[in-house]
Amino acid sequence: MSLNQFFSILRARMGVAILIMLATMAVAGGWAKLRSPGYTANAPVLVDVRTDPVGSTPLQGMVMPNYMATQVDIVKSERVAEKVVDRLPPDQPPLLDLREEAQKETAPKVWLAHQIASKLEVKPARESNIINITWTGSSPAEAARVANAFAQAYLDTNLELKTAPARKYADWFDQQVKAARDKLETSQQKLSDYQEKAGIVSSDERGDYETARLTELSNQLLLAQSGRRRGGSGDTSPGVMASPLVNNMRADVAKLEAKVQEASATMGANHPTMQRMQAELGVMRSRLAAESARAGSASAASSEASRARERELQQAVAAQKARVIATNKQRGELTVLQREVEGAQKAYETVSASAAQSRLQGMATQNNVTFLGSAVEPLEKTGPSGKLALMIAAVGGLLMGIAVAFLLELVNRRVRSVDDLAMVTSVPILASVPASAAAFKPLRLTHNSQRRLALAPRGSLA
Repeated sequence: MSLNQFFSILRARMGVAILIMLATMAVAGGWAKLRSPGYTANAPVLVDVRTDPVGSTPLQGMVMPNYMATQVDIVKSERVAEKVVDRLPPDQPPLLDLREEAQKETAPKVWLAHQIASKLEVKPARESNIINITWTGSSPAEAARVANAFAQAYLDTNLELKTAPARKYADWFDQQVKAARDKLETSQQKLSDYQEKAGIVSSDERGDYETARLTELSNQLLLAQSGRRRGGSGDTSPGVMASPLVNNMRADVAKLEAKVQEASATMGANHPTMQRMQAELGVMRSRLAAESARAGSASAASSEASRARERELQQAVAAQKARVIATNKQRGELTVLQREVEGAQKAYETVSASAAQSRLQGMATQNNVTFLGSAVEPLEKTGPSGKLALMIAAVGGLLMGIAVAFLLELVNRRVRSVDDLAMVTSVPILASVPASAAAFKPLRLTHNSQRRLALAPRGSLA
């Protein structure tokens, strides 16, 4: 379609386009006059990402899309809206305007909360941890009042969601603390009763008297057995070998035997000196035998006493072993009871610490959401002004009128220029004679001509 064809169609259909534009402007003007005034107030809140000093819970990473979406849903929840209804004064808008109608409902508070929440808009700031709570009302004061009420109700609800589970956990932990305390007292009582019954104070083996006594008796038995093994019988017994008199007499006998043997080389057996020396030697041997027998008897008695002592020590060691085994068994039972007491003590300390932590969290008055500032009364109405609405309506109506004009032209095509006539006749136009405006009448086309104009290629009327 050429520019000439475009303007010719627009000039022919100008009345329709202007009519549509004026109608659109009239509708926009009526809307601007009749619409109720709206004012939007904003109350921003900040989601803190620092570590919670009460719960010691790191909040870094919580400001994620899902966490912020959860916070937005909390602000929009019915629980927050009902808190807003409780906070707003009943003698001021919006409750003043809705109170009579709410009395007709089965649940007035829920209905009021739903009506107030319908004008609420909650949006998290882009790439930030700030949530903007906005509410639109009929007056600036009403908008600011309700926006602040929503922000404060959200803070209260967020704190309740944090402290309410902690209080429940604290109650549950208190029950567990009582049970752990009872178990600890029972375990300590069992340990004390067993210590009193068994007579064992400590389970340390090194400090145990019975073990030390067994070690002492075992050492004495080893000494007695080693002394018995070193002992002999007769002249080789320890008593005989250790007698000084026997040893001296043996030396004298040995000397006399040496003299007799020396004298026998020069004297005969019947020589008086030899006979005298043989007689002395016999006497000394008799005395030695008597003294050795006496020392041997004493040694035998001592050996018998040693064997009796060894038997006594063996019996004492066996009895002490049985006593140590029984003590070790008691010590094992004592160790089990002590470990039971230690486990009960650790469980009690753990549960007590958790109960104290939950109790502290339940008493918290701060959360990770901060009220950045109260909403101020807006100075301007929400939405476009009357002039802006008329300007938008004028532009939109003009575009709509042009579109309707071309739609009407497509439905009922007319020959409005030389190019249109050449398109219809399919022959070149050699000349044109201008007609007067009064005598000009648009040429109506046949069905086939309209079809050719409708199917015109690019660059012609389409």
